[in-house]
Amino acid sequence: MSQATEHAGTDFATVRYTLPDPRIARILLNRPEKANAQNMQMLYELNAALDRASRDDEVRVIVIAAEGKHFSSGHDLAASGDWSLADVGIGTWGGFRQPGMEGHWGREEEAYFGLCWRWRNIPKPTIAEVQGKVIAGGLMLVWPFDIVVASEDATFQDPVVAFGANGVEYFGHPWEFGVRKAKELLFTGRAITARVAKELGMVNRVVPRERLAEETMELAREIAAQPLMGLKTAKESVNQMQNEQGLYAALRSAMGMQQLAHAHNYVVHKMAVDPAGANLVRELAKKPPLDE
Repeated sequence: MSQATEHAGTDFATVRYTLPDPRIARILLNRPEKANAQNMQMLYELNAALDRASRDDEVRVIVIAAEGKHFSSGHDLAASGDWSLADVGIGTWGGFRQPGMEGHWGREEEAYFGLCWRWRNIPKPTIAEVQGKVIAGGLMLVWPFDIVVASEDATFQDPVVAFGANGVEYFGHPWEFGVRKAKELLFTGRAITARVAKELGMVNRVVPRERLAEETMELAREIAAQPLMGLKTAKESVNQMQNEQGLYAALRSAMGMQQLAHAHNYVVHKMAVDPAGANLVRELAKKPPLDE
């Protein structure tokens, strides 16, 4: 039995699972001391919690929220004592310890792209309740979900181009921001405010920080009043429209570009990313988020 399966029916260390309403599951990212940076344990405990909510026939809506000041600062690049993909992997990919790009590709397909696509297709409505910073890999904990409610202080940023790659591994940028804005945000690495994200269609509602949880729960209760079969078929209909427009093919193409970028960096810099990116990102952190 994998660690993720073993934990699926018990308490978690990096997420909290509650039922504030019999029809609503609320899953809280719980690494506030790391600004909810994602390590493998958090990703797979989140996945197990989502599975639990998906398989609970009483639950009609799933809320994904986060403890602390920030929703997620991205990948935890300094994770120690983390779970092994060999123990928790749930997809068809393997070879995580293989040398070179074979192992790197397998890890990203399993833990990043694979989980995001799985969550996007959960057959129940999902709501991301977002505050503070959402940076790079943190976007992959927002974009797979159906509705986004953000606090007024929320900002969204993907500065990964600074590291010599095309963006986070679930490349939703042009679908979430539109083509022109996606290029601007990727090329500059700048953050945007919740207000701009709403204008672009990435965020549904922007609310005061102190009312974020309350407003999200009110929306969840309104949705949960609908019959589950109607909710499932409505979600599948919208998702299928995106599929027909080429969403999956575009995501797969971007994943190929991601692996090309990493391979280039391994050849040139002897590591997966351009090390100069760290300084660029520190400079970007000094700039205010774009509010237009």
